[in-house]
Amino acid sequence: MTAAGDLVVRTAGGAVRGRGEDGLAVFRGIPFAEPPVGEARFGAPRPVREWEGIREAYAFGPPPPQESGFQGRTGTLDAPTGDDWLTVNVWTPDVDPAARRPVMVWIYGGAYKLGHSGSPGYDARHIARAGDLVVVTVNYRVGIEGFARIEGAPANRGLLDQVAALEWVRDNIAAFGGDPGQVTVFGESAGAGCVASLLAMPSARGLFRRAIAQSVPGTYFSDELAWDIAGEIAKEAGLPPTAAALADVDPRQLTSAGEALSAKMRAYEDRWGQAAPTVTPFAPVVDGEVLPRTPWQALAAGAARDVELIVGHNRDEFRLFVALGGQLGKLGEERDAWALRMFAPGPDGEEAYRAAFPDATPGALFERVQTDWLFSMPSLHLAEAQIAGGGRAHMYELTWPAPGYGGGLGACHGLDIPLLFGTYDADLGNLVFMGSGVPAEAKALTDRFQTAWTAFARTGEPGWAAYDGERRLTQVLDAEPGVRAYPEEASRRIWEGYEFEPMPLRSASLA
Repeated sequence: MTAAGDLVVRTAGGAVRGRGEDGLAVFRGIPFAEPPVGEARFGAPRPVREWEGIREAYAFGPPPPQESGFQGRTGTLDAPTGDDWLTVNVWTPDVDPAARRPVMVWIYGGAYKLGHSGSPGYDARHIARAGDLVVVTVNYRVGIEGFARIEGAPANRGLLDQVAALEWVRDNIAAFGGDPGQVTVFGESAGAGCVASLLAMPSARGLFRRAIAQSVPGTYFSDELAWDIAGEIAKEAGLPPTAAALADVDPRQLTSAGEALSAKMRAYEDRWGQAAPTVTPFAPVVDGEVLPRTPWQALAAGAARDVELIVGHNRDEFRLFVALGGQLGKLGEERDAWALRMFAPGPDGEEAYRAAFPDATPGALFERVQTDWLFSMPSLHLAEAQIAGGGRAHMYELTWPAPGYGGGLGACHGLDIPLLFGTYDADLGNLVFMGSGVPAEAKALTDRFQTAWTAFARTGEPGWAAYDGERRLTQVLDAEPGVRAYPEEASRRIWEGYEFEPMPLRSASLA
C-alpha cells in the first residue's frame, strides 16, 4: 500500500488526504455535493465546488439532521457539527489507480429518518480487508430534509443524494484503486428500501452493476399519502408545507416536527391505514418522476434485468420492535387479532394465518404477520419480480438467534448488520449481543457473510444457486448453514399473488 504520508488523492472537487489504518487507506468526510442549505435547501443535490489545496479527510462528515431515535440504530454520533452533510467515506487496500478493485457502496437504514455513515456499526474495514476491495459509505438526507413531500421541492431528495453519491463513485473511485464498472450497492432496512428504489429509478441506471438488499421494507407512499402526511408535519411546525416556508426553520429544529407526528401517528389509522402503526412518516414516494413505479412493478417489467441481485431477510424481523417496546412475552390474543386484521393480505388473511399457524402462542401471530408484511414478503417478492422481469436473484434468510435478551430476540431485525460488518460491540451490536460475548457461531457467520457478499461484488456469484419459482433455493444462515427450499413456505403461500402497491391515502384531511 502507498505510504501513509503519500495518501493524497485528487478528486473532481479537489485533493484529499487520507490515513493509513490497519493496512488500509481510509478517507472520511469527502463532499460529493454542496451543503443542502440556504438556497439549496430542499433542492436536488448540487455538484460540489472545487476547493484549493489539500483537504484532510480524517473525520466523518456531519450527520444529516434527524430525530433522536435510539442509540442502537444511530450510534453515538462522534462527528463534527455543520451543514456539510453530503459526504462519502472510502476504505481501500491501495490508492493505486491501476488496481481496479471491485467497489461496494453501503446505504444505511433507519426508517428513512435516522442514520449516519459514520456510525461505529458501519466501520467497513473488515469488509474491505476480507474481500480485498474498496468500500464506500454514503451520507444522505433523511426525515423532512430527505423525504417529506413539500411544495417547491423534488420528491425523494434522499434518493437523489444517493444517485449523486454513485455519480461521484463513477467519476472518482478509480483514483482510490476502485473499478467504476464493478460497483455493488448494498443496504439494510430503509437502506435496502433505497437499494430497491435505485433499481427502479431511471436516473440510477448504469451507476451500479450489482445490488444486495437486506430486509426490504414494503412501505412506499403514494403521492397523495405523502402530501397528506407532510401537511401534518408542517402543522406541527406551525407552517405551510412549502419549501419556502420550511426553509426558514433551522434543520436541526425542524426534526422535532417529524418526531412529534411520529409519536401520535397511530391516531391517524382511519386516514393513513397501514402507514399509521409504523410511526414512521417517511418513505420513498412513488411520485411518477423520480420514482415512477414501485420496485416490484419496475423489476417485473425488466427495469433491472441487467443488475445481479442478492435479497433476503431475517426470520424474526419484528421481534426487535416488540422487545424495544417492552412487550416480549406480554402480547395476547387481542393484539394478534388487531395485527391480522390490519396487515394480513386479502379478506381471508386472518383466517389463512390462523389455519397456517394453528399452534401459535398468544402474541406470536402479532409478530409473524408484521414480520411478513413489513420485511420478509417484500424481500421475497422483490426476488420474484426480478426473475419475472428476466433478471437473476439469489435469496437468503438469516435464522441464527441473537444471544441478547437471553436469546429471546431470535433472528431479529438488524442482526445482520453486526454480523456483516463484524462490529459486535457498536450500535445495534450492543443490543443484540447485550454483553453476552461473541460466540464462535457469530464469528463464523461473519466470515460467511463477508465471503459471500464480497465474492458476489467480485463475480456476481455468492456461492449458492440463484432463486427460481420451482426449487426456490435459499441460503439459510445459521449455526449450520445450508441451501434449501425457502423456509417460510406457509407465509409464502398466504402472500402468493399479493401486490405491494404504493400505500394509499384513505381519506384526506378536512382542514
